[in-house]
Amino acid sequence: MLLDLERLRASPLCRDPFDFVIVDNFVRAEQLPALAADFPTLHGHGSYPLATVACGKTFAELMVELEGDGLRRAIEEKFDLDLAGRPTLITLRGYSDGKDGRIHTDSTTKIVTLLLYMNPVWSEETGRLRLLRGPADLADYAAEVPPLAGTMVAFRRGDASFHGHRPYVGERRSVQLNWVTDPRVVRREIGRHRWSARIKALNPFG
Repeated sequence: MLLDLERLRASPLCRDPFDFVIVDNFVRAEQLPALAADFPTLHGHGSYPLATVACGKTFAELMVELEGDGLRRAIEEKFDLDLAGRPTLITLRGYSDGKDGRIHTDSTTKIVTLLLYMNPVWSEETGRLRLLRGPADLADYAAEVPPLAGTMVAFRRGDASFHGHRPYVGERRSVQLNWVTDPRVVRREIGRHRWSARIKALNPFG
């Protein structure tokens, strides 16, 4: 196993200002170099659905575990909900363009958001995820999460699940896993990215 599910089970669920859990070293440390080497090459900022990129063997194994029953059951137990039959969507980010991180709650089609970071070091004060107490102030946060490799944060999406980070420009690798309400959400996101990629290919300077 690449993921340490016992660390997730042992980590406390925080309920203020919304339900979330932070797990350090969620990925076993000895696997991190191979995962860093296998992280897909992403051309530009934005989210890339897993189905649209190529990745190496160890990274592919991690993706299988993320979408597996073991993690789903651990998340169900932690958040006291039923995700059986709910589709999953994995998206990847490799870069931040300085516009990412604006305060938001995630879309209503998402039930749980799980973020797994893949940056070997992080010395910057910017680019650190903040779980916020409201929609207006990045300085009013309940927790701050540096995007270090192996660190995971998961939260229940709701009207109060505000989060964001201070603007950062440069490489910022992350994996986002969502349990979503309907298979159409997955199809729409994959289709939207493929259409966007075609437009960029036709107009690379736009």
